Amino acid sequence: MKTINDIIEKAKALKTKTLVVACAADSHVLNAVEKARQENIITAILVGDKTQIIEICQTQNINPKQYEFIDEPDDQLACEKAVKEVSQHMGYFLMKGLVSTSVILKAALNKTYGFRGKNRISHVSVMEIDSYDKLLFMSDGAMNIAPTLDEKRQIIENSVEIARRIGIDTPKVGVIGAVEKVNPKMEATVHAKALVDMNKAGNISDCIVGGPFALDNAINKEAAKHKGIKDPIAGSVDILLMPRIEAGNVFYKTMMFLAGAKSASVIAGATKPIVLTSRADSTISKFYSIALSALVTK
Repeated sequence: MKTINDIIEKAKALKTKTLVVACAADSHVLNAVEKARQENIITAILVGDKTQIIEICQTQNINPKQYEFIDEPDDQLACEKAVKEVSQHMGYFLMKGLVSTSVILKAALNKTYGFRGKNRISHVSVMEIDSYDKLLFMSDGAMNIAPTLDEKRQIIENSVEIARRIGIDTPKVGVIGAVEKVNPKMEATVHAKALVDMNKAGNISDCIVGGPFALDNAINKEAAKHKGIKDPIAGSVDILLMPRIEAGNVFYKTMMFLAGAKSASVIAGATKPIVLTSRADSTISKFYSIALSALVTK
């Protein structure tokens, strides 16, 4: 896959999934959900204040009769009911509406509902960038602030799982730092070396891990060649593993707002995908994220 449209087309070709939206009274969310419904990617259950949701649907020319509702005005209870609904059915996945991230994640990670996987959850973005010849994955720019070495291993595994589900059999993971050489004073480079060693030893599987890379030589072959970097995946990675949340967040927003990238994002590592987009994300980006999550939902 080289474009976001490839993801959309593959999602459309699969069996229609069911999206459950927690606290759905939000016009941008509802418009994204409606577009995904019209494309036959999803059916949807809208959880929250039913009166408010229907009022918004009517102002947006969305027919509320196309949807099932769970009427629950309380945000916390709405999140719990949405998570419970998803947990009880195959082919269901979750989306955050107009509610605090902490509230929906508290419900999703409640052991009662079985959303917890073997790994820590992480945010995975998939971007279509005009200057890159394929889709570029990046993690983590939204969830894990300063991941430890083992947390980075888990972030890699989560990202690889998403990449493999959309058809990349052996994704190439570039571990990003400020420089390309291991420097004991720069934790990101030390972690990179350790992650590469884990990969070679088979402790991180189904991918190729390389690094440390500065960003330029991870995604640009000429930059890698100019610096004499011999790593076979240099200049052509599929996944960027960022050292900290600041790096991932700045990269994501730079690509979106300055480079005009298209992006889809998903919370991975739970037993069910979660669509958890930023308030600043456009309706179309939310739609892309729904399509991606539908594609990776089992």
